Amino acid sequence: MINDNDIIDTLEELAAFLLLVDKGGLGLKNVAGVALATNNSNGCPFVAVLDDNHKLLLGRWVTQDVFENGKELVRQGPKKLH
Repeated sequence: MINDNDIIDTLEELAAFLLLVDKGGLGLKNVAGVALATNNSNGCPFVAVLDDNHKLLLGRWVTQDVFENGKELVRQGPKKLH
């Protein structure tokens, strides 16, 4: 499920989203990972929250800049605040 109104357009917003997913703040069950991907039908980039069967639980559109520059952030995870 991707909400068309929610677009992540900065790396700070991406980090906040990743922390929210990590802390369980979205109420998602069976979260196994997060990935950056592109929509097959229109090529638009998004961040995908996946379950253990690699099924999409939640997605948020991202700008092309976030897609290109946020790969390490998604791969390594954001730094957690103390």
